[in-house]
Amino acid sequence: MTIILIVSILIILIVIFLSVLTVNKGYAYKHTIDPAPESDEYPDDSK
Repeated sequence: MTIILIVSILIILIVIFLSVLTVNKGYAYKHTIDPAPESDEYPDDSK
Protein backbone atom coordinates (compact mmCIF):
# COMPACT_ATOMS: atom_id res chain seq x y z
CA MET A 1 0.00 0.00 0.00
CA THR A 2 2.79 2.44 0.81
CA ILE A 3 4.49 1.75 -2.52
CA ILE A 4 1.32 2.74 -4.38
CA LEU A 5 1.09 5.92 -2.30
CA ILE A 6 4.72 6.85 -2.96
CA VAL A 7 4.41 6.20 -6.71
CA SER A 8 1.17 8.21 -6.85
CA ILE A 9 2.71 11.19 -5.06
CA LEU A 10 5.75 11.00 -7.34
CA ILE A 11 3.54 11.04 -10.45
CA ILE A 12 1.55 13.99 -9.07
CA LEU A 13 4.74 15.96 -8.39
CA ILE A 14 6.05 15.25 -11.89
CA VAL A 15 2.76 16.40 -13.47
CA ILE A 16 2.74 19.61 -11.37
CA PHE A 17 6.37 20.32 -12.29
CA LEU A 18 5.72 19.82 -16.00
CA SER A 19 2.60 22.01 -15.82
CA VAL A 20 4.52 24.86 -14.18
CA LEU A 21 7.33 24.47 -16.71
CA THR A 22 4.88 24.63 -19.63
CA VAL A 23 3.04 27.68 -18.27
CA ASN A 24 6.30 29.54 -17.65
CA LYS A 25 7.51 28.73 -21.15
CA GLY A 26 4.22 30.01 -22.58
CA TYR A 27 4.43 33.28 -20.68
CA ALA A 28 8.06 33.76 -21.75
CA TYR A 29 7.17 33.48 -25.45
CA LYS A 30 7.66 36.78 -27.27
CA HIS A 31 4.74 37.43 -29.60
CA THR A 32 5.43 39.41 -32.75
CA ILE A 33 3.10 40.96 -35.30
CA ASP A 34 3.66 41.71 -38.95
CA PRO A 35 4.10 45.38 -39.85
CA ALA A 36 1.28 47.12 -41.69
CA PRO A 37 1.71 47.12 -45.47
CA GLU A 38 2.96 50.38 -46.97
CA SER A 39 1.25 49.86 -50.34
CA ASP A 40 -1.87 51.58 -51.68
CA GLU A 41 -3.92 48.47 -51.16
CA TYR A 42 -6.61 50.55 -49.45
CA PRO A 43 -6.56 54.01 -51.07
CA ASP A 44 -8.19 56.99 -49.38
CA ASP A 45 -11.66 58.01 -50.54
CA SER A 46 -11.04 61.69 -49.71
CA LYS A 47 -11.31 63.44 -53.06
